[in-house]
Parts: sequence; C-alpha cells; structure tokens
Amino acid sequence: MILLSEVAGAQDGAVSAEKILQAVRTLHRIDQHDLHLTASIGIATYPADGTEAETLMKNADFAMYHAKDSGRNTYQFFKSDMNVCALERQSLEVDLRRALENREFELHYQPKVSLETGAITAVEALIRWRHPQRGLVPPAQFIPVAEACGAIVPIGRWVLGEACRQSRAWRDAGLPPIRIAINVSPLELRDRDFVATVRAILQKADLEPCCLELELTETFLMQDTMVTAAVLEALKDLGVTLALDDFGTGYSSLSRLQRFPIDTLKIDQSFVRDLTTHADAAGIVSAVIGMGNSLHMRVVAEGVETREQLTFLQERGCPEGQGYYFSRPVIAAQLPRLLSRTLPETAVAINGLGEGIDTPGPLPQAHL
Repeated sequence: MILLSEVAGAQDGAVSAEKILQAVRTLHRIDQHDLHLTASIGIATYPADGTEAETLMKNADFAMYHAKDSGRNTYQFFKSDMNVCALERQSLEVDLRRALENREFELHYQPKVSLETGAITAVEALIRWRHPQRGLVPPAQFIPVAEACGAIVPIGRWVLGEACRQSRAWRDAGLPPIRIAINVSPLELRDRDFVATVRAILQKADLEPCCLELELTETFLMQDTMVTAAVLEALKDLGVTLALDDFGTGYSSLSRLQRFPIDTLKIDQSFVRDLTTHADAAGIVSAVIGMGNSLHMRVVAEGVETREQLTFLQERGCPEGQGYYFSRPVIAAQLPRLLSRTLPETAVAINGLGEGIDTPGPLPQAHL
C-alpha cells in the first residue's frame, strides 16, 4: 500500500503508478537469473472513494483486481461498479468451491488432426462448468477465479483423473490408443505432490504414461529455472509427453526452450487467425513451424477455422492442427464417431470432421 499525501488531483496517482510500473518492468538480474516482473495497481482517492482508511484500502484492492483482470501490468482507478463485480466474483468463488462436490464439471474433447493424413492424433480435454443457476459458465470466466483462490489444484486433479479414466474406458470399448492432452496450471505444477499425483492417477486408470500429454504455459518456464527443470524432468522420467501451449505469446527464449524437455509446440490461435490477412502473423507461424522441425518438436496449430488457414499450414509443413474447422469440442460419447471419420486425402483437403455431429453451440476455447 502506498499513500500519496501531497497530490493536487487524482491524475497524480496515475503518474506515480506509471513510474512504479516502469521501475518494476526493468530487468532484474539476481544470482545469474534474469527476472521479468510486472505489477497490477489499483488506485482509490479520498474523499471520492471513501473517507475511512479501511474503505479506501478495500476499494483500492477492488481496483487492483480489475487491473489484473484487464491483462495485468497496468493500473486502474476505482469505480463504483467494481463493488458489484467484486461481489459477483466472491459469489462465483463460493460456488466454485462447491462445484466439485456437486459434480457440476464435465469434460469435452477436441481432436488434434494430422495435416498430412487426416487421422486424429490426439484429443485435448477441455473443462466445462454447468452451474445449476448460471448455466454454462465459460472457462475464461471461472479459471482465473479458481487460480486466484487456489481451487485450481483440486479442480486440476479432477480433470486429470477424469480424462485418464475416460481414456481407459475408450480403450476398453475397443477404440485404438489415443493420446489425451490436459492443460496444467502453473499452480498445479508447483504443488509438491503433483508428480506423485500424476503417477498414482495413471496407475489407477491402468493407462500407459505415453498416452498422457500435459500442456503448460510459457509463464511456468519463466519461473525458478532449477525447480521448473526438476519438475519437468520428473514428468519425462515418468513417461508423459510435454507440450508448450499458446507458444509465441510469452517471453521464453530459445535457450530456455532448449533447456527443458518439451515435446510439442502449440502455435497460439491469435497468430493462426491472422495468418492469411497479416504478413507478421504469417511470418511468425512459418518461423515456429521451421523452428519446431529443427528442434525435433511436434508442432500443432491451434484455432484452425478456415480452408485458407489449413492450406497455408499444409504448404509450410505444419504436422498437426486443431480447431473448429475439424471439430468443436464434443462429449465423450461422440468421440468414437469422430474417430471413425478420419480422412486419408488430406493433401487435397480436409473436410470438417465434426460436420453432422450433434455438438454444443460455439464454446470459447479457453483452457484449464
């Protein structure tokens, strides 16, 4: 908390916030480690936003959370409607803690497709929350709340267990083995029991570790290098594969990428969406495909939605794709039908694998 006692107006607080952000943003080197830091700042002013210290601190806190929700590394002034947002967030948090016990979560599965053969190479498990009063709550709305309140760890453990159980059920039903990918939060990866939990769940489901792929973010790679490397090496020793999700949106360097046992790079859908209309996006996508091939990593393009995007990716040798062009996320019972509709003539074109499947309406591709 910082008290600015000699200011002429509220905008003086903005000037100070900008200076703080700039100071924090400066590269910090500690014990041969480069640290990239950001801050989220909330500003409340006296007397407009409160006449007592407790009220001012609470309202500054509301504004800070709004800054975090607005993308972080910024500042926000308190507004009266933030009280409503804060109460809504608090209510969502309470409901979120009960959702697991009430079995309100479910998993949908979206295929990853070989752009050469048309075969489904893997499926990604995506969490959905069917709230009894709110209906379908978008992941982008509840995942940040789960991370902020710590509920993401037990929720992630449920996702891992349910996905592995479902994978075994598909196998028992006669379907061929298929790799299943799960998004993992940095908070889960930092949990001391995470590797042991993965091992125990695989054993309970009687599932080979090579059938499980864990997708992590560049944010995790930017944290304590020694701890990060130890966790990832332990997971590799277990036999699971590791993917770097939303690649290109973070700050990981090539040297850092080489240091960790990453098997797959997933090109962020923001680049795929613009690759046929913006030269910069096309250049980034082409570079990542080439880099992945050079580093012997599998490359998956996320968010493929049009024939033009598919053609671009095929011409540049992208191995795999994922997105609404092939299929929306489907419930577990619908996946066998998708697996039976792989198309061999991918060199000519891949038709939408999900065509004719009774899928839910458009769902945001936010991840756990």
